Amino acid sequence: MNLPQDFIKRMQFLMGTEYEAFTEAYERNAYKALRINTLKIDVEAFREISPFGLEPVPWCETGFYYGTSAGYIEKNKGTEGITEIEERPGKHPYHEMGLYYMQEPSAMSVAELADVRPGERVLDLCAAPGGKSTQLAAKLQGQGLLISNEIHPARCKILSQNIERMGIRNAVVTNETPQGLSAHFINYFDCIVVDAPCSGEGMFRKDEEAVRQWSLENVSMCARRQDEILEEAVKMLRSGGRIVYSTCTFAPAEDEECIARFLNRHPDFKVEKGNAYSGFAPGNPEWAENDERVKDTHRLWPHKIKGEGHFAALLVHKGESVGYKDDSVKKKKVAKVLDKTKEQLYNEFVKDALKEEPAGEMVLFGDALYLLPEEINLKGIKILRPGLHLGNFEKKRFEPSHSLALALKPCEVKRSINLTTQCDEPERYLRGESLITEGEKGWTLVCVDGYSLGWGKVSNGMLKNHYPKGLRK
Repeated sequence: MNLPQDFIKRMQFLMGTEYEAFTEAYERNAYKALRINTLKIDVEAFREISPFGLEPVPWCETGFYYGTSAGYIEKNKGTEGITEIEERPGKHPYHEMGLYYMQEPSAMSVAELADVRPGERVLDLCAAPGGKSTQLAAKLQGQGLLISNEIHPARCKILSQNIERMGIRNAVVTNETPQGLSAHFINYFDCIVVDAPCSGEGMFRKDEEAVRQWSLENVSMCARRQDEILEEAVKMLRSGGRIVYSTCTFAPAEDEECIARFLNRHPDFKVEKGNAYSGFAPGNPEWAENDERVKDTHRLWPHKIKGEGHFAALLVHKGESVGYKDDSVKKKKVAKVLDKTKEQLYNEFVKDALKEEPAGEMVLFGDALYLLPEEINLKGIKILRPGLHLGNFEKKRFEPSHSLALALKPCEVKRSINLTTQCDEPERYLRGESLITEGEKGWTLVCVDGYSLGWGKVSNGMLKNHYPKGLRK
């Protein structure tokens, strides 16, 4: 790998005798991992049905290396080599069902450090493509509120798709600037994750574009932007709350120095180690003008762990923790309620297909019906996804959404059909084909090995396929 000369000089100075081991890491392949989605399946249940060889990621109890990264050959076979599906779990129906999220292993450390609890209000400020948001959502277990924000519209769409695939019910996806959010959500969140845009040095091994775009000027630009983002995050944090700041770079200006600058501006914060993995290296005060306050930050070095380069810091507000006070966000309805016709169509669907109506406040955006995670005023905010998408009102019917299907379990619907990965029916369904079935007439949840994949509608012994056309294989 042709590393930039200015980067080499700086890292030789910083690493000293470790520099050779550090550069040798670039000659090894990047590690591949996935994280089990405990909103849908627990860890042991997934390991029992997993078609992949798995090895635990030590800093994330739901994270696992797979394939060659896990050091396994094809599961349950004595032949050498790895099958395509072993190395490419993105091709498996379990991926489409949201049973797991494919994620770089070091990136899993951030949400672990955040240590969010069910019922909290959490903001993922720079959220695309969604790895950290979906991990935070799993920790919330459907309780509380997650706002996942991404400033770039195209990346925000990818974020929303991943929120949908993982069956998350209590997330709002926004497409806002940090300033736009901070003007709206003052002293609102218990925890804010700032996975800041950075110079990307930690991703050089797996992203050649990051190498080409790197420069000392870009490092300085990123450091200034990171300071600005943190200033907006502080405005949105409750007393006693916490901010997890992270980057995928080695540059002290974006890491230890950034934290030192933040603490100088905000002496009411402190750095805590949190529950970070003991194998992570500590931050280096010498790289921040000997500021001892940064020693409890965390560095993930690619020559010391099985993962890419990362930096993370847990910033805790020293103030007394307070209960929920909604002074800044007045609770009022954000959209018109259903008229009688739409209400009747929706109720007919619920009565026909669901065992009980999903609880919460419904809002209508155009012809799309959503369920808000909690009563919240989103007026004036650029919203891509205001909650769980329940479905759309077509001419004289209500069409349930793919999001709703992925959020439901078989026990929550009146009709379901269970396919198995031991046959070709899941692949046929994913291609959009109709299936023969003996099921009762009406909306039916299509499941694979007991977990939801999408909707079908049964009539005259056939299940008409309602898997979204844009997702078909």
